[in-house]
Amino acid sequence: MSQVPAILNPTEEDIKLLLSAQCHIGAKNANVRMAPYIYKRRADGINLINVGKTWEKLILAARIIATIENPQDIVVVSARPYGHRAALKFARYIGAEAVVGRFTPGTFTNYITRSFREPRLVICTDPHSDFQAILEASYVNIPVISLADTDAVLKYVDVAIPTNNKGKHAIGLIYWLLARAVLRLRGVLDYEPAWDVMVDMFFYRDPEEIEKENEAAEFEDAEFTATAEAASGEWTVEGEAADGVAGIAAAADWTSSAPINWADEQEAPATNSWEA
Repeated sequence: MSQVPAILNPTEEDIKLLLSAQCHIGAKNANVRMAPYIYKRRADGINLINVGKTWEKLILAARIIATIENPQDIVVVSARPYGHRAALKFARYIGAEAVVGRFTPGTFTNYITRSFREPRLVICTDPHSDFQAILEASYVNIPVISLADTDAVLKYVDVAIPTNNKGKHAIGLIYWLLARAVLRLRGVLDYEPAWDVMVDMFFYRDPEEIEKENEAAEFEDAEFTATAEAASGEWTVEGEAADGVAGIAAAADWTSSAPINWADEQEAPATNSWEA
């Protein structure tokens, strides 16, 4: 990297994470303003993003975010479903506010609405799906940081982080790296030890998969509980067997603590006479 301390340079593990999450895989189309961030074009027409440029802009965005004194003045916007979980986690760890799902028009301009906010910085996931928030931010002179693919339109975007913003792993990893960089610049985290928050926490999860996992966990718990109750529960005799010997044995009190000495009982004298 250029003109930054060496401590902010990416490690080999960071580059491997960016490549494994396919952050360098762009789209087939390319915008003119995204041309400086494109490394080359593959034979199948896919544009590859320069990972070094991605890291430079990510650190620049982190330095901008760290300068905001009150983190609650930062709003993270994500209308894309793959970015909902990442935006919520990112906002939680840096202390910002997240607006996921549909962006209500007038949030930054109409003070009469209940959702009116006056942030000092707006972070977006996709310039296309979050264009309403970017447009309103331009009306009130709010700087905008946005993830941008090769086909993104950078109108009213002040800082673009070139990355794949269509994959759930790429979006989650970028937000995780950005949160870690912000916390390190604030002095909350050290540079040497690894962050104890796993990057998987920022990945999008399908609600159907979550329901299946919960149902499987509940089924396993129910089976374990039933097995434990059967092993330690009381045996009961039901039906016709309750009137027989089994029922009498089941109704008897087998927990009597008083010992019975069978030797103390005396035999009754024989009453039968053989002299008949």
